[in-house]
Amino acid sequence: LEQPGMGDGLRPGPRICEGDCAVLKRDDVFKAVPVLRRRKIIFEKQWFYLDNAIGHIYGTTFEVTSGGNLQPKQEVEETTTETKEAGTDNRNIVDDGKSQKLTHDDIKALKDKGIKGQEIVQQLIENSTTFRDKTEFAQDKYIKKKKKKYEAVITIVKPSTRILSTMYYAREPGKINHLRYDTLAQMLTLGNIRAGSKMIVMETCAGLVLGAVMERMGGYGSIIQMYPGGGPVRAATSCFGFPKSFFDNLHEFPLSKVDSLLSGTFSTETLPSEPEDDVLVEEEINGLTEEKQTSLHETEEESTTEAAMEINQTEEQETMDINADDAEFKENKEKENKENVREKQRKQWERRKKLIETAALLREKNADGLIVASKFHPTPLLLSLLEFVAPSRPFVVYCQYKEPLLECYTKLRERGGVINLKLSETWLRNYQVLPDRSHPKLTMSGGGGYLLSGITVVLDKGKADPTNLEALKMEEPSCKRCKYCLSSS
Repeated sequence: LEQPGMGDGLRPGPRICEGDCAVLKRDDVFKAVPVLRRRKIIFEKQWFYLDNAIGHIYGTTFEVTSGGNLQPKQEVEETTTETKEAGTDNRNIVDDGKSQKLTHDDIKALKDKGIKGQEIVQQLIENSTTFRDKTEFAQDKYIKKKKKKYEAVITIVKPSTRILSTMYYAREPGKINHLRYDTLAQMLTLGNIRAGSKMIVMETCAGLVLGAVMERMGGYGSIIQMYPGGGPVRAATSCFGFPKSFFDNLHEFPLSKVDSLLSGTFSTETLPSEPEDDVLVEEEINGLTEEKQTSLHETEEESTTEAAMEINQTEEQETMDINADDAEFKENKEKENKENVREKQRKQWERRKKLIETAALLREKNADGLIVASKFHPTPLLLSLLEFVAPSRPFVVYCQYKEPLLECYTKLRERGGVINLKLSETWLRNYQVLPDRSHPKLTMSGGGGYLLSGITVVLDKGKADPTNLEALKMEEPSCKRCKYCLSSS
């Protein structure tokens, strides 16, 4: 199905606006940048400005002209294969470096004259002594290689999960724990991400998994992001360019408070109360300090009266002016400090309020799914976060390595409360699809990580009781019981 907002030829797609987050594309290379006027962008050894791109439709291909300006690329009809002169084989072609008549200085002179990349490529073809002897496939490969080198062509596309995951995996795979785009697609499918659901997301992938979940939900439903450390990281989430309404139902909760929430000892007493009370206390403290300062000034004035009598009138006037300036400076600084205190108190109070709301959502223990993709060991994370998931709901855990998920699989089997446990690895191979040249590409990804998925059920409290662990150990494994039943029948 076509995503909303995409152009289909009948209606125009979304247009590039100032302040958007767009993705630059050149061949298979992507880069996310903010769309701002008079901001220099460097991409694939080219520098340019995005001013002229504002107002055009996403997906437009631009050509970089002199001065770093972008101009929409004009579509040029390529010559058909029937009119091309091509050889039958390449065995007699020798790469001795003398087949091209144009030198490096000649090409530089053409660039200085302002000749476009397409014309330079045409000049290279005409001045090549071996081009006509090459086969048709070799000619296409030669043209493609020269176009990549000399044609400064850039396409601006709208960010999406597929584009951003491809970009991160190619440019900075370590930031997303080497999460491949097909593995992310499997996570969204196995986790049954849909609009109107209540999801718990725990990830350390720069916010890419969170953004993918938010895009799939379309702003409907609620998401609780569990984060380690001082605050959540959402660098990749900001690249999606979601509207503000998408963040209204996005909640966050620290992992350090999960144990206290489960044990019933969670409290927010360490955070400040409502800002008005604290500001009044702060103002009273400031008033007391001001009174102390005035009393100190009075004692100092009494002790220095004799010395002040000897000062000339002009010097007295200067000191009075200086004291007045100092007093005005102190008053301004005190006002700024009070405003900063109020702002800080207000932010802390809002954070406390949001934390209480998120804790109330988690206490309901009716989440519709759980997604975990972090650099931490998955077993303790999963065992604690599954407590907040309702029965008959899916969960998915991603890990770059297989061994931690094997341990997690074993612990879940011992604990119970889950069914349909699966540990899987996706296999990806890219294909080149061209006329008479369709084949797998020579290079392919070595691995995209592993997924552990399952469905929650009502946990049998008797099995979970530690006193019954001995009975669990003595019980015969289910696989042996099945074999015995089959053989006896």
